[in-house]
Amino acid sequence: MHRLAAVSWIALPLAGALVLAGCSSAKSNSDELQIVANPVAARPAVSPAVTVKPAGQVLGSGSVSAVAVDPKTSTLVVAVPAPPALRLYDLNALASPPVNMPLYGPASRLTVTPGKVEIAEPGQGVVQQLSLPDRKLTETKTGGQPASSIAYGADRLVAMGAGKDVQVLPPAGPARTIGGQLYSADDVVDTGDGVVVLDRLRTAVFSLDVAAGKVDEGLRAGDGAANAVADSYGRVLVTDARAGALIAFSASPLIMRQRFPVPGGAYGIAYDARRSLAWVTLTERNEVVGFDVRGGEPVEKYRFPTVRQPDSVGVDENSGRVVIGSAAGEGTQVIQP
Repeated sequence: MHRLAAVSWIALPLAGALVLAGCSSAKSNSDELQIVANPVAARPAVSPAVTVKPAGQVLGSGSVSAVAVDPKTSTLVVAVPAPPALRLYDLNALASPPVNMPLYGPASRLTVTPGKVEIAEPGQGVVQQLSLPDRKLTETKTGGQPASSIAYGADRLVAMGAGKDVQVLPPAGPARTIGGQLYSADDVVDTGDGVVVLDRLRTAVFSLDVAAGKVDEGLRAGDGAANAVADSYGRVLVTDARAGALIAFSASPLIMRQRFPVPGGAYGIAYDARRSLAWVTLTERNEVVGFDVRGGEPVEKYRFPTVRQPDSVGVDENSGRVVIGSAAGEGTQVIQP
């Protein structure tokens, strides 16, 4: 694990940059993390029609709900919503037809540990695990609406969306539930230095003490926290879809380290650990931008035109290729920077 990069700050308007120390109960009238009386989760900005040819190559057509890359097997995994399925591409032979694997329902998120892909299917109350290269799917019924799932040691952590908690699924035996303070548990991220939960309704992040079974301190994450990913420096990188920013939090302790303006509808995010690049999609502009995050502030290294509505993004750490999924029916884009 690399050590934490140097800290630097980019000033934004106070309303977007405020970090609040309090962490009141969700039921309290003085909840310092709540922005408005009736919070609504941030959504991606609606993309305009494409006016510039997308970079790289576009695979197939149709809408995409999530993308991920398994570097161990060089497999590109694309989740499509209608009919719900996974399309598995060999990154070394992209011209070959993909393998199609039906799902119970549309996938909201795909997360990868080498040789395994976690699949959350909220409409069906199920998380599945795809093992590669044997392409075996194993299901776990969670009930509710699981928003995301990650491997965590021998266990799995499942963010339960509107259920306002995180389930800890052991290899055998009953699940544990960790709740408290969350309005919605939309994603869970393991930084290696600590686990963080993303709450889109409160537009906040919270430390999760898995061993103690509790939700710890929380911090505001801009005006519209959308998606999150761990980097190589013990941090969680969060896109702010409303204010247009990339925010970095250390996980242990939970502290905002950087806030960098990213205009254009910042939404999807993926991280290339080999190159210390954070890839952020800009849905207002149909673009994807690669930021080097090793220094005191992000440095733009790449910018490419994308398919329309680039809501999801993934990266192949072996080759550096970036994968973008169109939520507007324009297929899956692969770019070699």
